[in-house]
Amino acid sequence: MTYQEALDWMFAQLPMYQCQGKTAFKKDLTNIIALSNELENPEKKFKTIHVGGTNGKGSTSHMIASVLQEAGYKVGLYTSPHLKNFTERIRINGQEISKENVVEFISENKTFLEKQGLSFFEMTVGMAFDYFVKEEVDIAVIEVGLGGRLDSTNIIIPEVSVITNIGLDHTQFLGETLPEIAFEKAGIIKKKTPVIIGERQKEIENIFIDKAIECESKILFASDSSEEFKTDLLGDYQQKNTKTSVETIKKLSEFNVSEENIKKGLLKVVENTNLKGRWQVLQEKPKIICDTAHNKEGLIYTLDQLKKEKKETLHIILGVVSDKNLDEILPMFPKNATYYFCKPNIPRGLSENILKEKASTFGIKGEMFDSVNQAFDEAKENAESNDVIYIGGSTFVVAEIL
Repeated sequence: MTYQEALDWMFAQLPMYQCQGKTAFKKDLTNIIALSNELENPEKKFKTIHVGGTNGKGSTSHMIASVLQEAGYKVGLYTSPHLKNFTERIRINGQEISKENVVEFISENKTFLEKQGLSFFEMTVGMAFDYFVKEEVDIAVIEVGLGGRLDSTNIIIPEVSVITNIGLDHTQFLGETLPEIAFEKAGIIKKKTPVIIGERQKEIENIFIDKAIECESKILFASDSSEEFKTDLLGDYQQKNTKTSVETIKKLSEFNVSEENIKKGLLKVVENTNLKGRWQVLQEKPKIICDTAHNKEGLIYTLDQLKKEKKETLHIILGVVSDKNLDEILPMFPKNATYYFCKPNIPRGLSENILKEKASTFGIKGEMFDSVNQAFDEAKENAESNDVIYIGGSTFVVAEIL
């Protein structure tokens, strides 16, 4: 079996959420528990940090991993979705899992995976846990895929549970209100395990406090801290994530991490973990920026920062997925920009026709393109050296550019 054959087989087993959406979501931990038992419970053989939330959980996971690497530890990192290559999901000290390791895992477990009917995400979680054990990591930072309570990663007993914030995203799975979504995210809080909440949100803070009391877990709101730390991750919104990361590190009683490790780790996130797509500047003159923010809460900060950019003309390459609440996000985008509407190349991608038509109802005008790259080429053709090109609306739009 080649690497491509292994990937094709994984993608074909059951729908993959990032491509298919709702039909791929399974509200059940039965499969991941069965796989864990088959693999002899790898998640019990290494220490973990569990990171959930609506926005910032990827950046926060990378920050925590970078700091621990600076302290000299061998650090596993599991995140999703990937931007370019599947192997981005599973890393140790910034190095992605090898294609050979992916093939080996699928080849060895294919019969069980097939028989059990595991989803793409479930088998990937199992692969990550198995790999971290074999490579003898000191600790692994595990990012929640979707929600928390019923996410496949939620079989771990972490050293610290982290919930960055709560926003109205994936409402078709997690609930229509912030309290309903907070309840699902709070499901990663474990008995007598410290929990860090990134942002104190009045409407829902009691949900986390009550769950922490129920679990006899100490709770801390990182946003209460007045400490400020610099990071190499661009974007003003990363300040919230640095506070969350630092407070998480402080709760790791069995790990020796100095103030210097924290400072260096936060300044070397990209170098240490190879994070991409967070306010990533691809070139200057014209300045080209891409960002994976895709919901109201994430776009508030990203679009606010975009306003501050010095520019003659703003060009926006915009594509979204079909389950996105356009009435909520489109009014946030500036009207005085040149738009290039496109469809991400996945089954969940929203047609550029529909996007353009909907955008026009909010006074947002632009042209349609058959692909993300066609839109990008046109924007580069049109942009002058003092202009700014922004690429966003969806993780998948950014992935195609990168």
